[in-house]
Amino acid sequence: MSSLAKEFEALGSLAPAGYSAGLHIRFASPLIYVRTYNEAWTKIYDDNAFALRDPLVFWGLGVKGHTRWSAIKLPDPFNILGQARSHGLVYGAVISCGPITSRTIVGVAHSEREFTDEEIQRAVKIVHSLHAAAEPPTELTPAQIEALRLLADGDRHAAAAAKLGISESAFKARLQSARVRLGARTTAQALKRAREYQLL
Repeated sequence: MSSLAKEFEALGSLAPAGYSAGLHIRFASPLIYVRTYNEAWTKIYDDNAFALRDPLVFWGLGVKGHTRWSAIKLPDPFNILGQARSHGLVYGAVISCGPITSRTIVGVAHSEREFTDEEIQRAVKIVHSLHAAAEPPTELTPAQIEALRLLADGDRHAAAAAKLGISESAFKARLQSARVRLGARTTAQALKRAREYQLL
């Protein structure tokens, strides 16, 4: 099991009514987004674009740290927290970490009681581990970018190697090093991640 999977499992065991985790939010979109809230609430949340109006998200973008939902006094004109309560998300905590350019925001929910201070501290530790485990690379070498770009443009290995004036095995070595740098198992996954991280 990957370190991310282990941390998500630990988060799930801590949050009996589910959680929502947006890791490394950049340009209003997280690199990794995992939710385990009930399906009916998730549908309402998505159908109404509540992520753009959610006071918990606003708190997480504005503050690094942690707090209980009940302590957040931001306006909630769409009654998002009230609607969440009607779906069993009565109590909760939000944890936010990372720079504003790559913020991680996680909400954990409980249907029966407030989270204890100890539980919140455990959640904070898990969220920081998730943030670190999902940290995207900040750069690729020019050779790696060049190799990935040629594949993205539709070139096959032999044609791309010829354009670069290198052997096909040298080209494959560049792709391999790019996969390692991006934590990708396949070249297709490396291309996807490079685009997501805005490295291409």
